[in-house]
Amino acid sequence: MADINHFEYGWITPALSYALSVLGSILGLTCAGRIRTAGTAGQRAWWGLLSAWALGGTAIWAMHFMAMLGFAVDRTRIRYDVPLTVASTVIAVVAVGIGLAIVGTGRLNPVRLVGGGVFTGAGVASMHYTGMAAMRLNGTLGYDTIRVVLSVVIAVVASTVALWLAMTVRRGLAIFASALVMGIAVNGMHFTGMSALSVHRHEGTGEVTGASVSTLLVPIVVSVIFGVVGLLYALLAAPNDDDRAAAAYLDGRRVPEPAAAAPVAAPDPVGLRARSTLGQPGTPFPSRRNNPPR
Repeated sequence: MADINHFEYGWITPALSYALSVLGSILGLTCAGRIRTAGTAGQRAWWGLLSAWALGGTAIWAMHFMAMLGFAVDRTRIRYDVPLTVASTVIAVVAVGIGLAIVGTGRLNPVRLVGGGVFTGAGVASMHYTGMAAMRLNGTLGYDTIRVVLSVVIAVVASTVALWLAMTVRRGLAIFASALVMGIAVNGMHFTGMSALSVHRHEGTGEVTGASVSTLLVPIVVSVIFGVVGLLYALLAAPNDDDRAAAAYLDGRRVPEPAAAAPVAAPDPVGLRARSTLGQPGTPFPSRRNNPPR
């Protein structure tokens, strides 16, 4: 049995993993709030996709990988299978997206909430253990069944609460407080699942193939940065409820311009206007029969 260290760099990796989960939760909950106010199906799908990426890609998967930076096994190097690592990312984003689609279509009720929470929680647990299966080291991984089940239960409960918050919270303070709670739940699920792990190290020093942590760290960090910047830009560029209310208020106060009045001829009691046109082309002269000389 090999010695396992989950905090090789001390408090830095768990602190960063918690910060990522809170940041992703804030962005995900904010985007989910836009789903309820979207006017078209295309807009709802767009905000649902952004929310799934923020929650599944940043709050869950990026948090998982950041926490794994502090994971070490005695006397063996750790490498990662790239296709499985990418698959774990896809699983997290798709699971959250389907969960949001379940609770976000139609009226929210307990059946939809529980169904979406179970599906999303199962997807989050699958992401975690797929990411663990992507590890390559000089040993064999083993798991404690009770702790694995407990981690899955935590994932389901956390996902159900996250979906409920995504459909109910609206204001900034409530979103921030909810993100703090979600960060605790996501990290709790991760480290519960990690506590179930044991490694039976193989004798000898076999070659370990795969990508190193340093190789994966740069593209992951760049993806997270661009993803967060993109989400912030989408949120800042889109009109919110206050913007729409202000626009409706201004439309209601706008006074229509009066129609142009028809020109009114000035009175001409002595016939000066008729006399002024005499001699102009196309103007007939008065008949002498009607106006005999004096």
